[in-house]
Amino acid sequence: MTAHLTRKLYDERLRTLSEGSVNVNFNAFVDIKWDDPEFAVDLDDPRWVLTSADALGAHPWYQEQSLEARIRIGIWRWAVIAKVGMQFENLLMRGALDYIYQLDNRDEEFRYLTHEITEETHHTQMFQELVNRTGVDTAGGKRWFRQLSRILPLAGSLYPEAFFTGILAGEEPIDHLQKGALRSGEPVHPLPQRIMQIHIAEEARHISFAHEFLRLRVPRFGKVRRGALSLLFPLIMRTLCDVIMIPDRKSAARVGIPAWVVKDVFWKSEAGQRMLHDLFSDVRMLAQDIGLMNKVSRPLWRALRIDGRPARFRGEPALHTD
Repeated sequence: MTAHLTRKLYDERLRTLSEGSVNVNFNAFVDIKWDDPEFAVDLDDPRWVLTSADALGAHPWYQEQSLEARIRIGIWRWAVIAKVGMQFENLLMRGALDYIYQLDNRDEEFRYLTHEITEETHHTQMFQELVNRTGVDTAGGKRWFRQLSRILPLAGSLYPEAFFTGILAGEEPIDHLQKGALRSGEPVHPLPQRIMQIHIAEEARHISFAHEFLRLRVPRFGKVRRGALSLLFPLIMRTLCDVIMIPDRKSAARVGIPAWVVKDVFWKSEAGQRMLHDLFSDVRMLAQDIGLMNKVSRPLWRALRIDGRPARFRGEPALHTD
């Protein structure tokens, strides 16, 4: 376990993040040229074809489809992820507001989190606008998640370490998928590309905060509380990853994706297994550093198929050798 993060250093890092929010920020309806013809959603535009960074885009079934089908499915996939992302960011904002309501005066977390909430507001706008522009009528996350999300924000004040673990569980998969698409070198439509650029830039601060929040608090917990979180941590990670990454089978069927393909992509195929493994390298590093990897929790990571080598540093690109 690494040395405890001091409150003084934690506050300094929050001030740095807050200044970053002041100096580098985006507005969903200023920094995206929604009405630029280049950004139009055209059903004949091959740049909507999914990149191989997405396990669905890498699947042989998808690659064997006609160009028209791959474009249609690609637009649907972007819309579904954007809708789930909007719902997740909405949950984050409500929980963060619940958390900061109880903070003391002069607490650095208040300023930073209100910056983050402001940024997430713009993210929900750009995600929903993308959905609207595609014309895809998606409900987003699975019904149980949409219903449960009405009460999950209460964890912001009642069980903040679990809440911010959940925030990481939602932010890390989307961030990984977006970085993978941009790093793939394959064509990406300029509209989702611009949205990803904005989201990645600001999400780096949000992920940093969640890491620092847990680094400050978790090592100071007693054995029982830390032991409980060590088991909850991988369960929360895997559950919310599935919410974000796995599309509803009925929704997938409407765009012509067979149920067996969804099942194979998430997470039986080779590309799917690789993606599931890669999504959690950063949080494996965090869990190890703050004492959440132990003889009881490690088998759970393995059973959930999200174990493996921790990242050496945040955002380390996955390296695969064939």
